Amino acid sequence: MNLSSQLYETAKRVPNKPAYYFMDQSSSYAELDGAVTKFASGLAKLGIKKGDHVALLLGNSPYFVIGMYGALRLGATVIPINPIYTSDEISYMLNNGDVKTVITLDLLVPLFEKAHHSLHKVENYIVCETKKDEQANVNVKEFSIFPKLKSFANVLSLGELTFRGPDLDEDDVAVILYTSGTTGKPKGAMLTHKNLYSNAKDISDYLQFNQNDRVITTLPMFHVFSLTVVLNAPLINGGTILIVPKFSPAEIFRLAKKYEPTVFAGVPTMFNYLYQHEDGRAEDLKSLRLCISGGASLPVALLKNFEEKFNVTISEGYGLSEASPVTCFNPLDRPRKPGSIGTSILHVENKVVNELGEEVAPGEVGELIVRGPNVMKGYYKMPEETAATIRNGWLYTGDMARMDEDGYFYIVDRKKDMVIVGGYNVYPREVEEVLYNHPDVVEVAVLGVPDPNLGEVVRAFVVSKNPHLTEKQLIEYCSNFLAKYKLPKSIEFIKELPKNTTGKILRRSLREKVLQKN
Repeated sequence: MNLSSQLYETAKRVPNKPAYYFMDQSSSYAELDGAVTKFASGLAKLGIKKGDHVALLLGNSPYFVIGMYGALRLGATVIPINPIYTSDEISYMLNNGDVKTVITLDLLVPLFEKAHHSLHKVENYIVCETKKDEQANVNVKEFSIFPKLKSFANVLSLGELTFRGPDLDEDDVAVILYTSGTTGKPKGAMLTHKNLYSNAKDISDYLQFNQNDRVITTLPMFHVFSLTVVLNAPLINGGTILIVPKFSPAEIFRLAKKYEPTVFAGVPTMFNYLYQHEDGRAEDLKSLRLCISGGASLPVALLKNFEEKFNVTISEGYGLSEASPVTCFNPLDRPRKPGSIGTSILHVENKVVNELGEEVAPGEVGELIVRGPNVMKGYYKMPEETAATIRNGWLYTGDMARMDEDGYFYIVDRKKDMVIVGGYNVYPREVEEVLYNHPDVVEVAVLGVPDPNLGEVVRAFVVSKNPHLTEKQLIEYCSNFLAKYKLPKSIEFIKELPKNTTGKILRRSLREKVLQKN
């Protein structure tokens, strides 16, 4: 079984059930599956074959769902790319990923016009129309790449409902996800049909997804967390997704009141914005049976505050692109442990090891490694990086973690983010948790900065709702909970922390800020 064939089976079982709502308009499973089939057929008529690479540069919309599932039904490999990346970032991924066809918004056509001299392998640009107004419309006929431009609507209309795609092997590469590239160039994680389907199925079983669920899909679909947890998992169960083009607390509360969703998934920043929203009330989210947090560690103080305000449980999990992505989640049938990423999900093993690859005792900190049907095939065209990351069937995550006596895992921090102060290890998350408990702190990020005497010291970047809060007051507060070497040497108050499109805090931007000052 794979995602495309499962969608076909679901459409036969519940043809008239809404598969999604977008801009308050619904589409049934029969309509969605028909559009997927026609789009796959239309791609085939353009000469796209099994194994060809198709990039998606789209936001959350039916275009993304139909484009991805249509390409998968044809047997093509899908490469989702963040549409707000720079021209250089996009060009690198398209060239490195040997992309033959790009599905994108009309607003991005000028970007491709500018970069097309370096994109020799791209044969087709399938253009999706944005909202029709004078500012949004782009006259694509003005561009030299016009012969390569095709309308998404036209490709769809050329397709045939009788189309039957090729047989798909479970080990065929379905998706290539480019990692954020915090060190060096981004790497393309190759995820097979088996990887994606098994993880969507296992996480949906673990979290008890069913066809009565209505899932808010506001996480960016090009990100693997969204792709598996709030797109693929609901669709393979016949659930309904509520597609939100862009995260907005006001829009989430509006949708919650109108459609009574049962599941919301977000990154910690989203939960913080919802908690801080002045018009948010507990009764607005009363239909939710579950909130899911991932993408980054959720501060315990925020978790407790959110749950108390809205009377809903947040289940925190863990994943990474190379694992399709989910490996751990707090279980629903056992106690949830605040601060924990939970236990291993079905069919996936997690363990904590030392530098020799030996499992450490419960409570000890080491590197988290993962094994299961969700682990990637490897990095595209990077055999050495693949060999360094996957060893003896285990995926080495680069995250420092510990496991308790009950088998619950806790992320301590990224291996590369650890701060070494005078030979002592300091994990930024430990300091961040203390700062988050201060009533005036809204957001915080901690990192290590160079120091001539100690090698490194701790610096905190804080967003505060109290303009009178001082650095001295916060450091004195921290001294009640942290050893002296763990205390921030300095605290900088800023209006907001830099984040990527998924809401993850960009520590790299903060480091660059420090280097520029020094």
